[in-house]
Amino acid sequence: MQTKGKFFDDISQLMTNAMGVAQGAKTEAETAMKSLMDRWMADRDFVTREEFDAVRAMAQKAREENDALSARIAALEAKLK
Repeated sequence: MQTKGKFFDDISQLMTNAMGVAQGAKTEAETAMKSLMDRWMADRDFVTREEFDAVRAMAQKAREENDALSARIAALEAKLK
């Protein structure tokens, strides 16, 4: 009976170690894939989210200034008439 218990303990330890190795491999594969995707996106001149948000904010501000200037021009034209 003692050898059966030892056998199952050994199998259990082997499976535990295998799961640890599999988890490490998964983490390494995820890191490698993320690195690959980052390089791929950088090579294609995609913008980051931060850059996109900054340009969007600038465009919004420009639209607001344009609307204000249009209203001012309309008011000045109305005064001239």
